[in-house]
Amino acid sequence: MQFETFKQSLGHSSPPEGINILLLALWHDARKDWDKAHHMVDHLEDTNACWVHAYLHRKEGDIGNADYWYHRANKKRPSVSLDEEWESIVKTLL
Repeated sequence: MQFETFKQSLGHSSPPEGINILLLALWHDARKDWDKAHHMVDHLEDTNACWVHAYLHRKEGDIGNADYWYHRANKKRPSVSLDEEWESIVKTLL
C-alpha cells in the first residue's frame, strides 16, 4: 500500500483491509481516537510498537513517558511536528 492510499483511507469509516496493528493504531489516532490507538499498542514490546507508543505519548503531552518509549524504540524524541512524525512512522511501517 502506498502512503497516499493509506492517508486517503482516513476519510473512510473503516480502515484498509490487511494492515498490521501498528498501522491500525496510527489510523485510529489520525481519526482522533487516541485512546483506541494507545490501547492497541500499550501491551506490545517490539521496537516499532515502542516507537508508535512513544509518538502517542508525545502527542498526549506526556514527554517523560514518551521519552521512556523512545528509549525502548532505540530512538530520540524528534524535533519535527507530530504530523511529520506520524507520516514518517506510517511510511516506515508500510
